[in-house]
Amino acid sequence: MNILQPPLKIVQYPHPALRHEARPLTAIDDQKRHVAAAMLDLMYEQNGLGLAAPQVGLPFQMFVVNYTGDPAEKEFEGVYINPVILEKEGSVEGDEGCLSFPLLFRKVRRARIVRVQAYSLAGQLVELELSDLPARLWQHEVDHLHATLFIDKLGAIGQLAARSALREFEYEYKKAQRRGEIPLDVDIEKRLDELEGLA
Repeated sequence: MNILQPPLKIVQYPHPALRHEARPLTAIDDQKRHVAAAMLDLMYEQNGLGLAAPQVGLPFQMFVVNYTGDPAEKEFEGVYINPVILEKEGSVEGDEGCLSFPLLFRKVRRARIVRVQAYSLAGQLVELELSDLPARLWQHEVDHLHATLFIDKLGAIGQLAARSALREFEYEYKKAQRRGEIPLDVDIEKRLDELEGLA
């Protein structure tokens, strides 16, 4: 099975891939490297700072980031495989958005400092201590790998404020399914289960 066919694209809420627990990758091969490159391209096209594999319909524990969002600034770019947050410290509220929720931004409380580890595309173990925006990005993307979305982190007022936007996403998604542009949820779930075997 070719995981790049059809070409990768960012899925929007309430696509089932966003609520599907991602599997740890057991091998880093050419296909995974191609996926990482395609994910970075998609992230830059949409002016994003991070993108997790479930957001492109793949149930793998992998995400890409660039803390500046500038493709020319490669030193801020990273591909992280099987990431883990080891420690969290402090607390700070900040605006957050998500490429799977276009134009929806809400305040989310996150740890200010995190100590993390993951594998690089070269298979090397990386350990980092991050604060502020990089720490927020890591927490947001790691959540994606565990089927948690930033809307799940909203307080009561935030949830109320986001309700109409979420209903609109749900309406547009169902409309696209009726037009045959998106497969039925049961078929998406079946493909996600099949793709797990490629982790």
